[in-house]
Amino acid sequence: MVAVASIPSEVPGIRIADGHVPNGQRETATRGQAEVNRSGRYVLYWMIAHRRLRSNFALQRAADWARHLSLPLVVLEPLEVDYRWASERFHAFVIAGMQENRRRAASLPLTYLPYVEPSSGAGDGLLARMAESAAVVVTDDFPCFFHPALVRSAARHVSCRFEVVDGNGLIPLSSSPREFARAFDFRRFLQRTVRDHWEHLPQPLPFEGLRGGWEPGKELDAWPMLDANEPLETLVRQLPIDHAVGRSSIPGGSEAGERRAASFIAERLDDYADHRNDVDRDGASGLSPYLHFGHVSVHDLFRDVTERYGWKPQAASTSTGGSSHDWWGLPPGAESFLDELLTWRELGYHFSRHRRDYARYESLPDWARRTLEEHAKDRRDAVYSLDEFAESRTHDELWNAAQRQLVREGKIHNYLRMLWGKKILEWSAHPRDALHVMIELNNRYALDGRNPNSYSGIFWVLGRFDRAWGPERPVYGTIRYMSSDNTRRKLPVRDYLRRYAAAPQVGLPFSD
Repeated sequence: MVAVASIPSEVPGIRIADGHVPNGQRETATRGQAEVNRSGRYVLYWMIAHRRLRSNFALQRAADWARHLSLPLVVLEPLEVDYRWASERFHAFVIAGMQENRRRAASLPLTYLPYVEPSSGAGDGLLARMAESAAVVVTDDFPCFFHPALVRSAARHVSCRFEVVDGNGLIPLSSSPREFARAFDFRRFLQRTVRDHWEHLPQPLPFEGLRGGWEPGKELDAWPMLDANEPLETLVRQLPIDHAVGRSSIPGGSEAGERRAASFIAERLDDYADHRNDVDRDGASGLSPYLHFGHVSVHDLFRDVTERYGWKPQAASTSTGGSSHDWWGLPPGAESFLDELLTWRELGYHFSRHRRDYARYESLPDWARRTLEEHAKDRRDAVYSLDEFAESRTHDELWNAAQRQLVREGKIHNYLRMLWGKKILEWSAHPRDALHVMIELNNRYALDGRNPNSYSGIFWVLGRFDRAWGPERPVYGTIRYMSSDNTRRKLPVRDYLRRYAAAPQVGLPFSD
């Protein structure tokens, strides 16, 4: 377990407040050693989840330490090649952000070190080597995928004070007492607690007063850093990753994410409540990949949305009844977006913090497992293999179109993503098989896969965060039912079917 620790009282100049980061009320946990290395030459921020140089609680924390100790700030952003589902798609997205970070860092008073592992194991020892000369090491908290195990392993190789900072959402992960079974219950919790946090956002650029960068010597010769000017294609093509899953047309990096956020807020936010489920419109925000890789801050999004309408905190309702509408005192589009951004997104983060089995079938609620098992032997109209699903070879053209979009672009339209999962449940021999297929396809192709919120969507298909629905049906039992025919009647899909009717492309070729 991570022990939440107060900042040592012997550190003047850093405000003491029950383990909270200054100006952020963000809990800081220590791993391994708690002592500052007084002979350290810099403060090190090991950037592994929140891959941006603005509005970042962990970066802000490291900058506070650097100012207090009068030491340079060093940011190390590594990228491994041997994580599960590593592919051109994800590496291109992340490396584009690393190249941008290097360009941005050139005008900032810090040293930025981007390292892309060229082969499995080549990066071993890099963090330990950097930590030897660090006074303090700060890193990101992230409750999902390989990150918790990575941080636990790293703690064994860091001999100075090692802090893990939660910058995942508006509500700190440590603030929830348990996992929540329904979005309604989590929304009530959020409405009771959010006032304690909406004024404590990270500083956009926390670099004032830093003393400047640190220049590495030969100690890093074994780990050559990323060249910001080398073509992305050259960098990615030579890596030992999955080259069958090509890059998406969606560009990576904070700049692209910030542009996407600005255009969404300016042009589509007002109509978000009405058009977010419209299949033939681009009504969704498209921000989930940038949030997943940490290129965009949820805190900046909250700030930008509320500032657009001149929102004042007193406009928010005092009700804690769990209503998803008319709570913030904002127009319907903004209310709907904030509910997705804060309630639904953070529900998954808090669940994965409390439940290490968040990706296992056994984590489903009892009622859902019971009804699924009762209907596990029901006759299916069709049963498809993983390969048939991956290659869009089902009898349902709307489902095939959604899968083609996922393979081609790394995303599925929000509403169709729910239908996509429901049909996988219906066309799999057993609910456990359906879960395996959904996780495999989502994490192989989706840019926002491997994320707590992404797992929330997959498990919602099987009953998590939902309730029993009638009438009881074959295969589904009392799990919520969806059909392609109902979707066609409910939403216009003609343009969508035309757009994704061709044979799927496995990613897009790099442009010259």
